[in-house]
Amino acid sequence: MTDESMRFLREECKRLTEENRELREELRALRESVHALSALYYISQTIDSDTDVFRLLSNILDSALAALKASDGSLMLMDETTGELVFTVVRGTASNSLVGYRLPPGQGIAGAVAAHGRPEIVLDVRQDPRFYSFVDETIGFKTRSMVCVPITLDNGRTLGVIQVLNKVSDRQFTQDDLDLMLVIAQLAATAIRRAERAGERSLANPNTTVAF
Repeated sequence: MTDESMRFLREECKRLTEENRELREELRALRESVHALSALYYISQTIDSDTDVFRLLSNILDSALAALKASDGSLMLMDETTGELVFTVVRGTASNSLVGYRLPPGQGIAGAVAAHGRPEIVLDVRQDPRFYSFVDETIGFKTRSMVCVPITLDNGRTLGVIQVLNKVSDRQFTQDDLDLMLVIAQLAATAIRRAERAGERSLANPNTTVAF
């Protein structure tokens, strides 16, 4: 066997070993996400007037970030009086700045997802004319890519959106990520619907606001 053939085999073995390691990590992360979501599902079925729903929604967003291997994201609820999206749960760089901030109706990619009820994968937000850069510019953050899905009920009512930003290691979001986010959004919808029924109120408080 020639030196060139040996070198090729070593490189191929190294590549396959690395791919196998990545697959094992992805499988472990997926299993952890499934277990977490299963636990959250059972909790969501027992919501009553004493349940800390915002903590449950925080756990749902945390599960989404863990599943998609991202560190930044938010869960926004619709203020049905004004049509604004209210940043209700925020994780990552902007977690101390955005809670309570209101996104004008239809503004940004999240606003478009809420308005049309269609999930989106955007691999380069700077190339998307819908991207609302004001938030990034204000808090000093750089959104590169995102997955954004609507939180909707069976009757078509939009409750809000969940968005996950900037997958780690500069990897791209995939259709599998989007499919998993749709499951997570449905879980969030179930939790919100049950909480509203238990408390007879909307979770997006019209009086909550943050101004930059």
